[in-house]
Amino acid sequence: MSLLSVIVPCYNEEESVALFYQELTKNDPFFKEKEIELELLYIDDGSKDGTVREVKKLIEQDSRVHIVSFSRNFGKEAAMFAGLEKSKGDYVVMMDVDLQDPPSLLPEMFEWIWQGYDSVATRRVTRKGEPPIRSFFARRFYHLMKKISQTEMMDGARDYRLMTRQMVDAILSMREYNRFTKGIFGWVGFKTKWLEYENVERAKGETKWNFWKLLVYSLDGITAFSTA
Repeated sequence: MSLLSVIVPCYNEEESVALFYQELTKNDPFFKEKEIELELLYIDDGSKDGTVREVKKLIEQDSRVHIVSFSRNFGKEAAMFAGLEKSKGDYVVMMDVDLQDPPSLLPEMFEWIWQGYDSVATRRVTRKGEPPIRSFFARRFYHLMKKISQTEMMDGARDYRLMTRQMVDAILSMREYNRFTKGIFGWVGFKTKWLEYENVERAKGETKWNFWKLLVYSLDGITAFSTA
């Protein structure tokens, strides 16, 4: 048996917690057939709503579900790093709880891993439903990073990525304080397969990434992963 760790950062996502669990566990027949055990790690990033309460309801009914809860909001990068540190899996996947990262892609992602890839990454080929101004600046950012960065940076790249333990350990060895995980993925240099899919709108709630948060995040990427 192999173990898959699913890392799910959450911030004020009480409406999405159970919906994500339902969609993820639709893969249980596949996991059973392929002898894959599951650990589901919800990383609560200091939520002020009922996110923790909803996760605890799932823990009562499914021993595979776990929670790591921050004392305050530290940001998605900190949540992802904490999830990687807590994960025990032979394989690790990071996913957004809002279902914009379709759990239905996991069987296909595993097929590529078993063909010899160290990671299977995802990118959106459309930005349907996203504010035009946000889409414009996102495309400009990736265009700029392709010119000035030494790492692979794909337009529309998501944090949704299935990785082998070897790649996860390499990522954990990088101890930057201000982390830019999209750059770290490319920097560690493992063999990656890219999967493309149409944009999926949020299942519930609203995005926690406003324009200014995205701007600061992009500046972290430019300063940390470019020679400019």
